[in-house]
Amino acid sequence: MTDITTDWTHRKKQATQWFKTLRDDICTEFEAIETELNETESHGDKPAGNFERKPWNRENSDEPNHSGSILKGGGEISLMRGRVFEKVGVNISEVYGSFSPEFADKIPGAKESNGEFWAAGISLVAHMQSPLVPAVHMNTRMIVTSKGWFGGGSDLTPMIKNTQDTNDFHAAFKSCCDKHDPAYYPEYKAWCDRYFYLPHRDEPRGIGGIFYDYLDSSDKGGGWDKDFAFTQDVGKTLLDIYPQLIRRHMHKEWTAEQREAQLIKRGRYVEYNLLHDRGTQFGLKTGGNTEAILMSLPPEVKWP
Repeated sequence: MTDITTDWTHRKKQATQWFKTLRDDICTEFEAIETELNETESHGDKPAGNFERKPWNRENSDEPNHSGSILKGGGEISLMRGRVFEKVGVNISEVYGSFSPEFADKIPGAKESNGEFWAAGISLVAHMQSPLVPAVHMNTRMIVTSKGWFGGGSDLTPMIKNTQDTNDFHAAFKSCCDKHDPAYYPEYKAWCDRYFYLPHRDEPRGIGGIFYDYLDSSDKGGGWDKDFAFTQDVGKTLLDIYPQLIRRHMHKEWTAEQREAQLIKRGRYVEYNLLHDRGTQFGLKTGGNTEAILMSLPPEVKWP
């Protein structure tokens, strides 16, 4: 008979290691892009940026936090402020503990696990110097209560619309999805469109991408390995397509008017993340690292 506890212990290690590997690969690629930029009037002579890493932990968190949850574990913030990337964060975490009874009611399998949970993941948000280069978000995660599942996705937020960028970004993630299940892309694209939407402004945050959650295909002839392989490919796809979009535009000059439009568009990003993003709410309500959670906010923003 299979030892389910041993299976999940091994799976957690695999997922956690993957998120670290993906983090390292993304940081290496983004630092390489920083060194490639030509000096232009728009960019000036700012030196290439490098990631700075900052670990955090909650191993001594035995008391319930403000939400009534207990959170242990930790993570690492990787942050770069450069000449291509105005601000980019690539964070990883592995946390565990117990949800408050109120919060446990909202999480699949948490009531059956007496509120106990484990979660690991990677989160990336890039805000670019050039308004011609779109901002991007990518997050993938694994969560375990009395059951386990994956979630995440990636979406693009252009400051200035570009049809080729939109088409290429969606084509990349469609190809990623189709390798695993032809039903994924239409479902996850529609889910992304619904999720990254600002109801108070009646407009999308960007041009979409894919979003999925509660991915557990074990009851559909799949299984953990299949779901993990898809989640890995989501990260690999972002690492492939986004540098292409950056290099397509980063050497071009931009205008003061385009920069102004970029800063105003970023205001929509802030509004969404603070008002509607479930990941932000999950992190804050479970007592996560505030600096890591709010890493997604841009360094400079305007409202008209």
